[in-house]
Amino acid sequence: MKYFIIVGEASGDLHGANLVKEIKELDPNANFVGWGGDLMQACGVSINKHYRELAFMGFWEVIKNLRTIKKNLQQCKNEIVQFNPDVVICIDYPGFNMRIAEFTHQKGYKNIYYISPQVWAWKANRVKKIKRIVAKMLVILPFEKKWYAENHNFEVTFVGHPLIDAIEQFRSANALSYEQFKGKYQLNDKPIIALLPGSRKQEIKIKLPIMLSVIDDFPDYQFIIAGAPSQDESFYRTFIHTQQVAIVFNDTYNLLNNSRAALVTSGTATLETALFNVPQIVCYKGSSISYQIAKRVIKVKYISLVNLIADKEIVKELIQNELNSTNVTQELRQLLTSKREAQLQGYATIKQLCGGTGASKNAAKEVLSLLRQ
Repeated sequence: MKYFIIVGEASGDLHGANLVKEIKELDPNANFVGWGGDLMQACGVSINKHYRELAFMGFWEVIKNLRTIKKNLQQCKNEIVQFNPDVVICIDYPGFNMRIAEFTHQKGYKNIYYISPQVWAWKANRVKKIKRIVAKMLVILPFEKKWYAENHNFEVTFVGHPLIDAIEQFRSANALSYEQFKGKYQLNDKPIIALLPGSRKQEIKIKLPIMLSVIDDFPDYQFIIAGAPSQDESFYRTFIHTQQVAIVFNDTYNLLNNSRAALVTSGTATLETALFNVPQIVCYKGSSISYQIAKRVIKVKYISLVNLIADKEIVKELIQNELNSTNVTQELRQLLTSKREAQLQGYATIKQLCGGTGASKNAAKEVLSLLRQ
């Protein structure tokens, strides 16, 4: 079978890679072409465009790059028609993938959408289109199946969260002990506070300086940045003005596995941090224009996956103007002492709600099931 698979960011690359591995177990002759990243490429996907060429964060940033986005859309459409796949698999990245899915539906291709657009947060009117153009929707958040059924009479399939698989695989094969991690990066003996400022330049420029500003308030800890594979080390060095900060690339899981606490940008990383049992503060700050637009259209109580899944506050969210040095220092002090155990107890609930291992395998079975119909 021929599969065209599209992701637009690092988390999608991870989930896409694990899905490809499982599909190959069921279809040894599978032929994959798509848009993605290094992890998918390592699994045998022929990557036509890397996701780092697609990442535009925020409403205003998208508007400024509309010409590039339109050009990318047309290129992707042309490549799909040329490849003529048996199925098109769209993973998250809804602004782009919804347009592609509409095109491929018109052309008669089968569409599978893996990891639902966050229509429960905003743009619920997209569901009407999803029901029309998507042959099968595979969701990874436990509340999504009920939301689709009760609000839109649409049957979707909950496969579990693939991060559980990814982290279990890492722990069994690649996890370094603290001594090994410390030796690899020539670290001192102080406990680690991990900084996860995101993967896009726009968000790193805004959030990383605030994260770094609290270093002097925690002299008994060392701060380590999780560098995004799409960025150069020299870019991060422009924000660092002390020898107490190290940067690790392509090793975020080992960093989390050996951290005492973390400052984490909103997104998939919040759930990853929770699954590693690392107490965290969730950080979000965008451009003023993007934030004002988002505040008016997004209809959820929380921005972090941890709190959304639990439907209550388990991790503290510092959003926009609340994300400042004073608040980060105050919350981090509490997180390292009085709030630590309560947050770890909340994490146990999250793991139960997300289901056990096997999400990627379940998703692969659903893909093959559709193709055999």
